[in-house]
Amino acid sequence: MRSIRLTALALTAAAAALAACGENSPATPAETSPAAGEAATGVPGQAAPEAAATPEQAAAQPVPDEGLQGGTDDWRTVASAADASLLGRLDQAWRLGRAEAEDAGFAQQVEALGPLVDPNAGLTGRLQPAPGTYRCRTIKLGRRVEGQDANSGGLAYVAYPFFACSVELTPGGDLVLTKTTGSQRSRGLLYPDTDRRLVYVGTQAWGDEATWPAYGANRDRDQVGVLERIGDTRWRLVLPWPKQEAKLELLEIVR
Repeated sequence: MRSIRLTALALTAAAAALAACGENSPATPAETSPAAGEAATGVPGQAAPEAAATPEQAAAQPVPDEGLQGGTDDWRTVASAADASLLGRLDQAWRLGRAEAEDAGFAQQVEALGPLVDPNAGLTGRLQPAPGTYRCRTIKLGRRVEGQDANSGGLAYVAYPFFACSVELTPGGDLVLTKTTGSQRSRGLLYPDTDRRLVYVGTQAWGDEATWPAYGANRDRDQVGVLERIGDTRWRLVLPWPKQEAKLELLEIVR
């Protein structure tokens, strides 16, 4: 991805340590402790080691000279048509997800999130988080299935505590966002898009899986979203219409 490479290569760090973060699917609106012992490394489309890697091992993983995206900086050539259409319905996911959470009795909790749940909070400039470790937490708004209620296993609002995430700059110049522990672990690439957002294309590993599936190999694991900066050292990953559990999923990322 040419545009991000030119900017990211000016950063001082060449790669980041992979750190622990993630969530388990809770039975209550807030999870209080992370899963342990599930660290893994890998990249959509590239197999990861079977065992969890140390930060040094992760940084040493071989990367093609042209980068993990095969030299493209156009997310549209990577994302499926179905996933690209989800981004086209981003405004709808914001509207319905937030309204459903508020109607279910979580209006105060949603309001307290401030800019994190403001669809217009994205800022211009410094879109790429610098390589390194971050704190991150997941917020889920709305139920994935219309008419689903808490008694049938769906919550209209779920907020998790902070865990750890990492941003890695690969030797090939690609920017990789990773969430590495918990029962749902995400890893994906960040592509240039507009002056207010990057596009994320990635996948999820579940349970005790040690690798991420290649993007496109398992539609239930594929993810697409947008990364926006909403503060001096604060970003959010917005996933509209995720494959599980919600209408809108947010990953808050802070230094």
